[in-house]
Amino acid sequence: MQKKGFKSGFVAIVGRPNVGKSTLMNQVIGQKIAIMSDKPQTTRNKIHGVYTTDDVQIVFLDTPGIHKPNSKLGNYMVRAAESAFNEVDAILFLTDVTEAIGGGDRYIIEQLKKVKETPVFLVLNKIDKIHPDEMLPVIDKFRKTMDFTEIVPVSALHGNNVNSLLEQVSKYLGEGPMYYPADQITDHPEQFVCAELIREKLLQLTREEIPHSIAVEIESMSVGDNGLVSIGAVIYVERDSQKGIIIGKNGGLLKEVGKLARLDMERLLGSKIFLELWVKVNKDWRNRESILKTLGYRED
Repeated sequence: MQKKGFKSGFVAIVGRPNVGKSTLMNQVIGQKIAIMSDKPQTTRNKIHGVYTTDDVQIVFLDTPGIHKPNSKLGNYMVRAAESAFNEVDAILFLTDVTEAIGGGDRYIIEQLKKVKETPVFLVLNKIDKIHPDEMLPVIDKFRKTMDFTEIVPVSALHGNNVNSLLEQVSKYLGEGPMYYPADQITDHPEQFVCAELIREKLLQLTREEIPHSIAVEIESMSVGDNGLVSIGAVIYVERDSQKGIIIGKNGGLLKEVGKLARLDMERLLGSKIFLELWVKVNKDWRNRESILKTLGYRED
């Protein structure tokens, strides 16, 4: 039974690549649903994470980092992020306090100024990395760029002040229904999250030129009589040389990716996993509309 006065709403997390959007989402939800990497443009789809208490349900959209695109995939990512501005009840503009306000921040602020009714929060992330005395000058600089609804400093990685952020956001949401069951943490199917976990391990274990050339598709997923979940996944790359790098010497790198991804999947699904990985070359897939749609990069 839903409590009287229950609030709900949709909240977008936007910001430049690599400012900690996925880390914040995972911290709020309490479980990994968005992948994390120190490489920019890790998030490619709008990931929905669901935070529910007795009083409120907040559906978060972790959007791709807004950047200057150089492929059809890049165009898709930026459109996906900017379209979120018009779909939500509040916007969290996440920034990294250890970095000066740059062109990327200013571009996003210009887009946010066009948003008329929706409250925009400035969320200053990574406060654990600076001295408290350095906070006020950072806040003052951002205040001069735009009139933010609220300014909240946090450490997404360590959880500092994240509960306060959730309380502030809740104040701006109206009464509404519970969109998802109280125990549901994402609206993405398990196949999507499993594919993302494989991609995360690839990002962590490969060199600079590889990450943006990788896509992962779950081809099969079934549960045996003994409860073992069998998953077959294909890793797409753009060139033969990349295929060799991903497989690694004597298949070592691919085995390591499989081992790390399987452990995360077992935590996610609460079952033993048998994971098979294949690597296929799909030349220039990031600029081919049909392949992007197959991999789930759709305008809708």
